[in-house]
Amino acid sequence: MNLEHILFSIEAGVAILSLNRPEQLNSFNARMHGEVQEVLKRVRRDAEVRVLLLTGEGRGFCAGQDLADRNVTPGAAAPDLGESIEKFYNPLIRALRDLPLPVICAVNGVAAGAGANIPLACDLVLAARSASFIQAFCKIGLLPDSGGTWTLPRHVGMARAKALSLLGGRLCAEQAEQWGLIYRVVDDADLREEALKLARHLATQPTYGLALIKRSLNASLNNSLDEQLDLERDLQRLAGHSEDYREGVSAFLEKRTPTFKGR
Repeated sequence: MNLEHILFSIEAGVAILSLNRPEQLNSFNARMHGEVQEVLKRVRRDAEVRVLLLTGEGRGFCAGQDLADRNVTPGAAAPDLGESIEKFYNPLIRALRDLPLPVICAVNGVAAGAGANIPLACDLVLAARSASFIQAFCKIGLLPDSGGTWTLPRHVGMARAKALSLLGGRLCAEQAEQWGLIYRVVDDADLREEALKLARHLATQPTYGLALIKRSLNASLNNSLDEQLDLERDLQRLAGHSEDYREGVSAFLEKRTPTFKGR
């Protein structure tokens, strides 16, 4: 792949996707969207990939949409932002959420607009102590997208979700952790290594089963208890047929370290 705006590598089962427009705080343009979509398709197809780590280069994680990429000038026709969401942002959120493996996001700086909501589609979010989350949409007459109106109330409650969305204030990383928006805050200098350490650990685990955990927890947000019990039954049946389950039980009984293959 000829990548201009992202960095991508795979090592020991860990795929690392890093947004790489640091001078624009890694804001999205059409080219970067296309590159991210192609990489996520490759990750989904590659059986050797066990974990995805998403992060950004430079001093910011992602400032959302590059407004210069769809500048609104006086007298010009208004852009169809719904089309932009349907073509770019919605597929990105669905791809991250539905990826059948753990997705870690390391927020290395400011995360604003769509950049504040993309991490919430991931499974484990680590943030540098200097990072912050800003629902900046209200400052330009828009509403949160990239799943923000769905994820925010579920993470922090409706009162805080409305305050973040209507006021557009800066939420520091430590407050985001306290509110349950993210998993953990780490010192800036340790962020990349801590995220890689977590990714490398998960890559050695029974990732087929982890994908089923992810699927079941995501479904629980909309299921009734009866629906969730049925889903647990069906997914546990799949897990019980996996090679990883057989290896895990054998290793436990034989008192050795298991070697999982993710299937």
